Amino acid sequence: SWLWGGGTRFPCIANALSFAFQLAGSAVIAFGLWFRFGGTMKDLSSEDQSPEYFYVGLYVLVGAGALMMAVGFFGCCGAMRESQCVLGSFFTCLLVIFAAEVTTGVFAFIGKSVAVRHVQTMYEEAYNDYLRDQGKGNGTLITFHSTFQCCGKESSEQVQPTCPKELLGHKNCIDEIETIISIKLQLIGIVGIGIAGLTIFGMIFSMVLCCAIRNSRDVI
Repeated sequence: SWLWGGGTRFPCIANALSFAFQLAGSAVIAFGLWFRFGGTMKDLSSEDQSPEYFYVGLYVLVGAGALMMAVGFFGCCGAMRESQCVLGSFFTCLLVIFAAEVTTGVFAFIGKSVAVRHVQTMYEEAYNDYLRDQGKGNGTLITFHSTFQCCGKESSEQVQPTCPKELLGHKNCIDEIETIISIKLQLIGIVGIGIAGLTIFGMIFSMVLCCAIRNSRDVI
């Protein structure tokens, strides 16, 4: 009975939940797009061999964010119209989002080593290409060094011309790649798990709401 409260509390709760989902969806989209096209990984996306494995989690995150914005609107409509059918669809969409976000979180935490090794392999290929032909691998190696603010592997002497001028001292690129990619994947995983928690709350709310609507109609 507390859900209905004279017919005023429930619409307020529905509107608040809808706003929360739309706000969270917008934040997730902004977060995913910034990670994909801004920050450390921006320059690597323009290379012929960009780390697509790393971007898979971001694609899922952005898609889930867009779906969350749409779901928030439909959930509000279903609540305001007291439609069990729309609320059921709302629950189904939340279930899909939940699965996507859990997948993203698991991918980010468990697949971290694979993603790190993928980017490290890209760097080693560019490194070896530069040693074989300094003109061929020059641009790609400069991009890696600039992106991760590092230079070379055990030593920077062989690739010194491609190192950032502002870099003080030697930083092993293999180690820097592992550190930076691991941190970013952890952030993606945390966001994914956090949004999954929000969807659980939404699913519980929609089920409680459906039961309240059904009980209300039975009383009438």
